[in-house]
Amino acid sequence: MSDAARAYLVAGCRPWSRRVFDQRLRALPGTWHYVSTPEELEAALERMAAPPRYAFFPHWSWKVPEAVVERHECVGFHMTDLPYGRGGSPLQHLILRGHRTTKLSALRLVSELDAGPVYAKAELSLHGRAEEIYERAMDVAAEIIAGIVRDEPEPRPQPLGPEGRSSVFRRRRPEESRLPELASPESLYDFIRMLDAPGYPHAFLTHGSFRLAFSHAVLEGDTLTARVAIGPEPAEPRG
Repeated sequence: MSDAARAYLVAGCRPWSRRVFDQRLRALPGTWHYVSTPEELEAALERMAAPPRYAFFPHWSWKVPEAVVERHECVGFHMTDLPYGRGGSPLQHLILRGHRTTKLSALRLVSELDAGPVYAKAELSLHGRAEEIYERAMDVAAEIIAGIVRDEPEPRPQPLGPEGRSSVFRRRRPEESRLPELASPESLYDFIRMLDAPGYPHAFLTHGSFRLAFSHAVLEGDTLTARVAIGPEPAEPRG
């Protein structure tokens, strides 16, 4: 099959995923499709005349159904140097651990979370707000996707060993965004910026019946400034 006749699918649930699709990926050879919800993913795969050569998941918040993973070559992206840091909330865990750079790993999706063989890795800076990092990661992912489409590399199994098994990240819960008592302006700055992206619970404090949510932190010497949005404290979910 010629490059122009191949079909590809991109599944992304954030605005930065759509941006990189519109600006970069749809210009690559072949026919490109974009979906943003699990329902759209299912419908697109049923509607396509032929299975996609690859289905890419550059930023996806749901588990890809096992039937889809088994039937199609699905490529996911994880913001760690796998096998280090498998699991949820990798950006936040990396920043909390003091990392300033990481690798974006492109891996084949399998039934076990973040355990599939790896196609490629690329350097990624963790500088700036979470939204800026996610935007940067999508540009890096676009470069990796272009290389996979061009070269069709065979993914390599992740190395085995205690490091890979002992560095699994747990997905953070919304209540863990409460601003902790930290020892330095640098720690506060990192905590605020690591949560500063649309769709994520920002760092917050409560004052009476109000919630103070922090964003756009700037650190100059020992002085930390940030935007504060004040609103009603969300109601506790009922069990």
